[in-house]
This record gives sequence, structure tokens and C-alpha cells, in this order.
Amino acid sequence: MFNWFRRKKENNPVTPEIVETPSIVEEEKIEEVTDTASLEWAKAAFANIQKQKQVSPTLEVITESATEIQEDDTKTQTPVTEFETVTQEISDTENIPAWLQKSDRLDILKETAIEPEQELDEDFLWSAQVLANQGRLPDDVSEDEFIWLKKLRQGLGKTRRNLINQLKSVVGQGPLNQEAVMEIEAMLLSADVGIQATDHIINTLQNKLKEEALPPEEAIAYLKEILQSVLDEPLKKLTKTEFEPEEGKLNIWLLTGVNGAGKTTTIGKLAHLAQTSGYKCVIAAADTFRAAAVEQVKVWGERTNTPVISNQGQNTDPAAVVFDGINAAIAREANLLLIDTAGRLQNKKNLMEELAKIRRIIDKKAVNAHIESLLVLDATLGQNGLKQAQVFSEAAGLTGVVLTKLDGTAKGGVALAVSQQLNLPIRFIGAGEGIEDLRPFSSYEFVEALLSA
Repeated sequence: MFNWFRRKKENNPVTPEIVETPSIVEEEKIEEVTDTASLEWAKAAFANIQKQKQVSPTLEVITESATEIQEDDTKTQTPVTEFETVTQEISDTENIPAWLQKSDRLDILKETAIEPEQELDEDFLWSAQVLANQGRLPDDVSEDEFIWLKKLRQGLGKTRRNLINQLKSVVGQGPLNQEAVMEIEAMLLSADVGIQATDHIINTLQNKLKEEALPPEEAIAYLKEILQSVLDEPLKKLTKTEFEPEEGKLNIWLLTGVNGAGKTTTIGKLAHLAQTSGYKCVIAAADTFRAAAVEQVKVWGERTNTPVISNQGQNTDPAAVVFDGINAAIAREANLLLIDTAGRLQNKKNLMEELAKIRRIIDKKAVNAHIESLLVLDATLGQNGLKQAQVFSEAAGLTGVVLTKLDGTAKGGVALAVSQQLNLPIRFIGAGEGIEDLRPFSSYEFVEALLSA
């Protein structure tokens, strides 16, 4: 079982120590060795993933059945002539079912099998390099990680191509002039980075380029460091930067956000992520004013095999559902309780009062619980989504953000605006509609997917 919450990842890439400045020829040799080492790492990881895949139970049953038949034939076999042996083999072949008969197709497939190198496409090699730079070993990675990194890179593909092409034409020409600054500013704003984050990025980059002229590749590498520092800034105020259900106590995650942001879907994906990572989970359907929300949560509960606590009546008190949900989670000795809440901004006053009441119930009923209040934010809304987030932060006591719908239609820069303007850490990120398309957030992997050519 692969635990995504405890996946080893480092925010700072591992870089080789440089003792002295090599010549141009030596630089080329080092680059070749680095590329070779990266390819070998990818091959080793690919081979390890193949070993992790288990043989289908159906094939095992067939193999066992065939072995039993062969053993029975061996026990009853008597000395025969060469002619009788051939005749017997033909007879046996006719009597054995077709699905048990030996075929030469397997030998043909082995001869024409695709070599591992052909399976190492661009996305796999990029994912391997990202994992290797974080200090991971080839035998310590899973296929799920490669699948996720590929989805993340594809989800940010449109934004990445626009940024990379424009950046290379602007940076790398010494100190930035006013025209270049305006180009980068427009570029970042168009990617939903936000005014505050854009100003910080431009000022930091310009100060660096005033000190030394950087080639385009080095300038982009430094820009990556700036973006990662913006994303990691909210973590500096926390004593514990890792985000996972704490052991030995009930963990309660309160999910808030406007209707349509993907809150209910996120609840289901988080339940699946928790269950597959080894945590017992319970869902409380506290969005009682929208009947469809309760039904959607129940569907996700069935899909993820997660108990759902709800109230059959309409317009019932959400706090009562939360109360029952806490009792159910304690009785089941669950590690995690996910609470779905309403998101009716058109009735702001009542919504804020409702969220505040839910928090009071949680604080009173689950005194020793570890509580997180996560805002589900639709990445396609850009700056409008941030304005909505500020409303929720007033009453919900937000501790983190779940950024959804980064599947190609959104602009990835909104993640930087979230960290800069809301000063909240991004805890999870969604890059697709599938149940496997929500994962814990890594600033390093995000920036690499955003700015790697």
C-alpha cells in the first residue's frame, strides 16, 4: 500500500557540489554524464515498477490447472514408442481445452517485445528527473507517482508553454529594462499570478540580474527558486510543515468553499486518498440545504467504501450532522472525519453563522481532535476565486487550500496568488476529474511542471 501522505519529497532539489569551475569541454562532459545518469535512473525506476506489478490471479489459476493436468499425465504415463508418443501428444492436444493448449504466440511476443527504453517517453523521463532531484532512489518510487506527475505536467502544459516561450525572449540579456519588466509583468498577470505576487517576483528577479547577467537557462532556474519561495512562504509560520492525519487522535478536516468549486467531489477524492493510504475515514454530509449535495456525497461514499453520516430530512441543522459524524468516527475508531459544508455566498450572513456554529460543535465535542479547515478553490476562477476565499477566511478559520481543476483550462499562476494574498499553504491540488487526480501539493514539483521546458 502506497501512503501518499508520507511520500518522501523534498522542497529543495539535490544538486551536485561544484568544486571548481570547469572548462567548456569539461562542462560538456559533465552534462553528458548527468544526462546518462538521469537515463540510467529512469531505466532502473522503470524496471522496479515492472517488478511491482503482480501477475493476474486468472493467469495464476490457469497455470495451476495446467500444472495439475501435466502432473496427472506424468503419473499415468507408461513407456511408449516414438510413434505412440507423437500420437499421444496429438490426442492430448485435442482433448485439452483451447485455453490450456500450448501456443507459440508467447515466444513470438517475447521476440517482438518493446524494449524498456521505448516505454521511457518524455513525460516519464521528466518525472524521473523530478523524483531523482528530490533525493529519491529508483527502488523507492511507485507507478502512481509517475502517473500523477504526468497529469500535473499536462494540466499545466498550456501555461508552461506560454511562459517559457516568452521568458526566453526576455531574460538572459543583462539587467531588465523597463520594457522587459512590463513584458514579464503582463505575462505573469495573464497567468493569474496576481498583482502582489507579480511585484515580488519582478523586484526579486531584477535585483538578481543587476548583480550579474544570467543566460536564459540560469535566469529561468533562478525564477523557479523565486516561485518556490513564494509557495513555501506560508509554511514558515507553522511548526510542522508536513500535512497528514496525525496518529493516536481523531483528525477532522472541514471542507469549505462556494458551490461549484468542486467541494463535494474533493471530499470523495480525499476519502479515496485516505483509504488507499491506510487511514480509516468517515464523511459527514453537512451541506443539508442542498439535497443534491447529500446524494453526491453518498455516491462518493459508495465508490470509496467510506461510511457517510447524513440526515434524511431537508433543511436540517448542519451542526447536528457534524455532531453525529464525530460520534460515528469515534465509535468506528476512524483516523479521519471529512465534513462537507454549504457554500451559499448569496446568503453570506447565515452561511458565516452556520460555519461558526459547526466550529463550536467540533471544539466542544472533539476536544482532543486535530482540526484543519480547508478551502476548496476553483483554479479557473482566478482572482474572483480569491475574493470569495477572503469571505470564508473570516468565519471558517482557514488553515489551508485545496486547489482544483488545474486540468488545462485553468492558469497555474493562481497557486502563487493564493500563497501570496491569502498567506495559506496549498495542501492538495487537483489536475483532472478522475478519482486518482487529487494529490498532496509539492511546491518543487509544481514549479518544475510550470517552468520546465
